[in-house]
Amino acid sequence: MSLVRAPAALSVPGDILAGATAAGRPLGPRTVGAMASSVCLYWAGMALNDYADAAVDSVERPARPVPSGRVPRRTALAVATGLTGAGLGLAAVSGGRRGLAVALPLTALVWAYDLKLKSTPAGPAAMAGARALDVLAGAVAGGGSPPWHASRKGGTAASLARGAAPALLTGVHTYTITALSRHEISGAPARLPATTLAVSSATALSTVLPSVLPSVLSSVLPRVLPSRPAVLAGGPPRRARTRAENARTAVASAGVVAYLGTYGLAQARAVHDPRASSVRRAVGAGILAMVPLQAALTARAGAPVAAALLGTLHPVARSLARRVSPT
Repeated sequence: MSLVRAPAALSVPGDILAGATAAGRPLGPRTVGAMASSVCLYWAGMALNDYADAAVDSVERPARPVPSGRVPRRTALAVATGLTGAGLGLAAVSGGRRGLAVALPLTALVWAYDLKLKSTPAGPAAMAGARALDVLAGAVAGGGSPPWHASRKGGTAASLARGAAPALLTGVHTYTITALSRHEISGAPARLPATTLAVSSATALSTVLPSVLPSVLSSVLPRVLPSRPAVLAGGPPRRARTRAENARTAVASAGVVAYLGTYGLAQARAVHDPRASSVRRAVGAGILAMVPLQAALTARAGAPVAAALLGTLHPVARSLARRVSPT
């Protein structure tokens, strides 16, 4: 479990769910297959990371499985290779060529990051790109005409376009985590967590606004323009629309509150105390805060029930992280 950071894998299915919901089909066999594929690729990246960092970890993190001697280095590589094969196989079975079209570049980016890019200036961008591709894998798996926008049509390109916004927000969040993770051993200048906190706050706001604005406008506009024809409002009748929007807004807002209440608070503490221990806690909080962010993105795309169920993974992941570190 410690080799692949098992609890952190709970942050992966939400990537797929957020992308699939944006594309139109939040749940289905292809989506479940894409989730399983992504978990395998995530675990592969964790094992490969320990293989590649064995020499550095022997000095900086001697308690990790490889430098401590609990897992031979060659075993870590074998596990990474096997899980990579399993992830690609699941992508092929569940998504065919469309699934592999995203899984292959995702795999290449994971391996490039662990073996070469991690310690370079391109490292945070590479990890952000990998996580964004994971969301797009969900968009491809969930491609179709969304039931709440039945007139939308298109194939893979349209699915990718619909998944672009959640992919971008997930990638930005990942960039902040990766930037902080470079200072887990030595500590960080206070300006770094201050900057990542500002970016995280903007990410949260960008996530929840599409859910909040329609509800606000539907409440305010009838008072400002009471004679506005119903046809201009668009969508379903106001009563049904308000009920659906309220659910979407409530779940998205709860996700953002949980996101800022954990990752945001951890970064704020790192601003006041930027020592290595505070930075490590912020990184761990950021990894697990993927879950409420994904829940908010899923809710804003129109699947509040699925989002609420996803959100229940967050306290579970936090509990498991007390036993096995997610970093």
